[in-house]
Amino acid sequence: MITQTILRLSVAMLLGGLVGYEREHKNRPAGLRTHILVCIGSALVQIISFNYTNLYGPTAIDPMRLGAQVISGIGFLGAGTILKEGVNVKGLTTAASLWTVACIGLAIGSGFTIEATIATIFVFIALKGFKFLEQKISKEYKYYNLQVVVRNIPGVMGSIGKKLGEKGINIVGVEISGGEDEEAIIYLNLKASNESTSQEIFEMLMKITEIKEIKII
Repeated sequence: MITQTILRLSVAMLLGGLVGYEREHKNRPAGLRTHILVCIGSALVQIISFNYTNLYGPTAIDPMRLGAQVISGIGFLGAGTILKEGVNVKGLTTAASLWTVACIGLAIGSGFTIEATIATIFVFIALKGFKFLEQKISKEYKYYNLQVVVRNIPGVMGSIGKKLGEKGINIVGVEISGGEDEEAIIYLNLKASNESTSQEIFEMLMKITEIKEIKII
């Protein structure tokens, strides 16, 4: 039993480290050690669950119960990797990789090392190999993050949306602060075609009389 436990935890360290290496290489909040610890911990939980049943025989205890708590509980760690910067949200991929590594650890702890290895390979391919596809898609568009200071009167957001819509520019994120003051600050995340330039967007938006200031963030 001890040899089997050591083998499974070693596999968990190896596979968790493989995914963590990719995240560490990209300088993400949760890197090599975090992914290793998550994978080893979840594998250990599942080993305990199955060994308890083997040790004490059939009981009313569901051996998958602890594993289920890992899947739901890993969310608190994943949430810590998600960062909000203005209208942008970063860290979702790292949070997803942590959750997946926990599932891989549970598979290893259950004795499904081949399935866990296959899943790890697919995860690594998704993280490392599909990056070029994202870059290819993103090259078709440009994204702009703007901070717009406006006079706080009704209809300003509608005027901005109308102007941008005339040029085929989509608002993919918006955040408004200072709504109770004379001025309001609107954070815009815009998606525009390659034909649009930041200068054209500036000039177009500055034609709206309610806008006082625009800057890139």
